[in-house]
Amino acid sequence: MKIISKIDTIKFAMRANKSRGNIVGFVPTMGYLHEGHLSLVRASLKKADCTVVSVFVNPTQFGPKEDFKDYPRDIKRDMQFLEEMGVDFLFLPKEAEMYPQSYRTFVEVENLQDKLCGRSRPGHFRGVCTVVLKLFNIVQPDIAFFGQKDAQQAIILKRMVGDLNLDVRIEVMPIVREKDGLALSSRNIHLNREERQAALCLSRSLQEAERRVRSGEWRTSTLIERMKGIIDEESLANIDYIAIVDTDSLEPIEEIQNEALIALAVFIGKVRLIDNVMVSEEE
Repeated sequence: MKIISKIDTIKFAMRANKSRGNIVGFVPTMGYLHEGHLSLVRASLKKADCTVVSVFVNPTQFGPKEDFKDYPRDIKRDMQFLEEMGVDFLFLPKEAEMYPQSYRTFVEVENLQDKLCGRSRPGHFRGVCTVVLKLFNIVQPDIAFFGQKDAQQAIILKRMVGDLNLDVRIEVMPIVREKDGLALSSRNIHLNREERQAALCLSRSLQEAERRVRSGEWRTSTLIERMKGIIDEESLANIDYIAIVDTDSLEPIEEIQNEALIALAVFIGKVRLIDNVMVSEEE
């Protein structure tokens, strides 16, 4: 595995791969890799000739009171995982490489970035879109892999790719969960034992909503009320939002028709966790 920290160097390496006709797969991450990330890497190794993984904790997607400094980091551990898996390139830029002092340009996707997580994290998706577009321009991947756990992010990035006519296909891979249902997240490390147990209320509420949809309950107000009841039973849980929205516009819907996204964000103690599930009337 080649480790590259300079933009010009990774660009040169990618041009060489492209000239040989290689399909380039790309997995952008913020590091502290877990099985969710590694499932994306495996997908890239299977579908692409050359796999690039980036590790960059992007400061522009964190608000002033958010956990940028406390975000978990362990690059030696990450490198070992990626080396053992057979990744071709690790792109490991410094902040000054991605955002030099003169940097002024940002990317926004209107009418999608301010919904759901964007309401409580203003500017978050502006930072996400900016760094992902920069990484796409640097790596020039044919396929980029993202996780369904960040469903709003995937929807926004697909819109950005389409609107800006980028030559990259985004593949969204299923959520990876612990055996008890907790969605994997780098932030789970911040949960103590009691909080870890309390965090199961997210997946429990989604499972209940799924069960009710399969039983023919399509009214979203009823589903949300039941989910809220399950989460409110946990004294350590504080709901940020629960929403059932259209998968294209992210607008709230009154009744599930075709496909819908059930998404939620919940504080467990001081740790903000997200989770979601896709459902459809056909279920």
